[in-house]
Amino acid sequence: MIYETSPLAVAIFPAFVLAVLGLSFWLGSRAKSAGGYFAAHGQIGWFVNGIAFAGDYLSAASFLGICGMIAFFGYDGFLYSIGYLAGWVVALFVIAEPIKRLGKYTLADALNARFQSRGVKLVAAIATLVISLFYLIPQMVGAGALVKPLLGLPHWAGVVMVGAAVTVIVATAGMVSTTWVQFVKGTLLVVVCTAIVAMILDRGFALPRAPIGAGDVQTLSRGADGVVVNGAPIAPDNQLDSRLREAHGVGFGSIAALPGGVSSTGPLGPLTYLSTFADSTVVTWRRTQGDDGVTTFTPVERKGSDLLLPGANPTFKGVRDDGVAGKLDFISLMLALFLGTASLPHILIRYYTVKDAAAARKSTVVGIGAIGCFYVLTLYLGLGAMTSGALDPTDSNMAAPLLARTFGEGLFAVISAVAFTTVLGTVSGLIMAGAGAVAHDLLKDVLRWELTDREQVRMGKIAAVALGTGAVILGVLFEKMNVTFLVGWAFNIAASANLPALVMLLFWKRTTKQGVIAAIAVGLLSSLGWVLASADTMEKVYGFGAADARAMALVPFSQPAIVTVPLGFVVLVVVSLLTAPRHAQAPAAGV
Repeated sequence: MIYETSPLAVAIFPAFVLAVLGLSFWLGSRAKSAGGYFAAHGQIGWFVNGIAFAGDYLSAASFLGICGMIAFFGYDGFLYSIGYLAGWVVALFVIAEPIKRLGKYTLADALNARFQSRGVKLVAAIATLVISLFYLIPQMVGAGALVKPLLGLPHWAGVVMVGAAVTVIVATAGMVSTTWVQFVKGTLLVVVCTAIVAMILDRGFALPRAPIGAGDVQTLSRGADGVVVNGAPIAPDNQLDSRLREAHGVGFGSIAALPGGVSSTGPLGPLTYLSTFADSTVVTWRRTQGDDGVTTFTPVERKGSDLLLPGANPTFKGVRDDGVAGKLDFISLMLALFLGTASLPHILIRYYTVKDAAAARKSTVVGIGAIGCFYVLTLYLGLGAMTSGALDPTDSNMAAPLLARTFGEGLFAVISAVAFTTVLGTVSGLIMAGAGAVAHDLLKDVLRWELTDREQVRMGKIAAVALGTGAVILGVLFEKMNVTFLVGWAFNIAASANLPALVMLLFWKRTTKQGVIAAIAVGLLSSLGWVLASADTMEKVYGFGAADARAMALVPFSQPAIVTVPLGFVVLVVVSLLTAPRHAQAPAAGV
């Protein structure tokens, strides 16, 4: 879809970015030592750290991806919100206080606290880098998606802009600036999204000027002669949905019938909004990709109540089937989201920025409150976008910003700038985790380079530049994929690689270093291999057709956690029992 650039957006967007970079430079003088660069000297207050947790965790997947999935498929997208939030239960009750007592700068510090083993450090650092890269991809894709309507620039330009800005943030002040960027971002995201939801409820629902029917099929192709819509070339400043708007008063995404036969509802309360949607008929769009390169968008009327049940999304269609594989795929994804939060390196290192275990627990509670509030808002944002007449059927990641545009260019500019800041906050946290893994774990502890405090900081900054460059390349390559779907893979790999070792280290005194090494290696390789051999990867990454992808897939379903997480626990227990010394192991530090 082609967008019109808003001069107001062009003005507001750089103001946000420059303010974030200015904050980073101002805080740069506070991070000269390794303790300051990697852990902000452990002096971040628990409330600030809690909101920073939200700012770090509420990524492009949470904002752009989930809203887009709800807007396109209904309740299925909200299942991601439920899974993401539920994962914090594990972080609060299992991980928060012990991880603070065990670690210093990185996740590998905690896993190696009992053993002082180069092998543990090596596999933990590699797992951190792999997970961070997988999580970086959707953030960069989200950045590219934002600059197209906002600044009129191509996807790659947005990816490069985020890469450059985040490199500056991380290379100037490390965790100090990263924390405050995340604090500001988390606050703005919740406040602005609350305001948009209030506007959605005040607007309610309304029917289009004329019904959208079977004759309103839209076709889109791209070739040497440019973009062709409905068989005719279009100028670069036209919209794909211009024909719909001229005929019906709305574009993609509208209500076909409201309960009681009314044409509009007026303002609605939060619960009334959901019940009215359930009793309405909604026009959704089925996308079909032809072998001739032509994409067809066909209007399909769906009951609102059906869209509020799981299984409307092709990713979760197995929930409604009789087959076992589809249901296992769904359960496996929910398991990964539930267990993955407490296994993400960029989340766990936030516990090292507070002074003690009590502050770690308090900051987790604050983070859960802010994150929970936001995820409730995503349901209304997604349903509001679904019925706003402003969907881009070619890009689900733009549902929330285009919804904001229906309330005015100013709000569109603000929400797009906040979304871009969202990407900056999460990417900076991921690169900080990766930089710590390289400089502190690999170079200093595994390779045993003699590094002073300042040299560790310098190597961390060099690693940050390298990781930022890699993230830019991957963000360009994965342009067309939904960011929430990509994050699901990162959660699967994180839960498989890190959770068994972390939980058993904390709660099973017979855990050995060999068991930890084996569990991380097996969990990482098995989950990564499963993802790469799945039908979804065959189709959406390798480019095979759906039928060919299913035939070529080496695994029965796409989400590996239900297999690979138990496998990690089994491997750790077996290897630990086989390698246990004759004398009893000392209990875990701090447990």
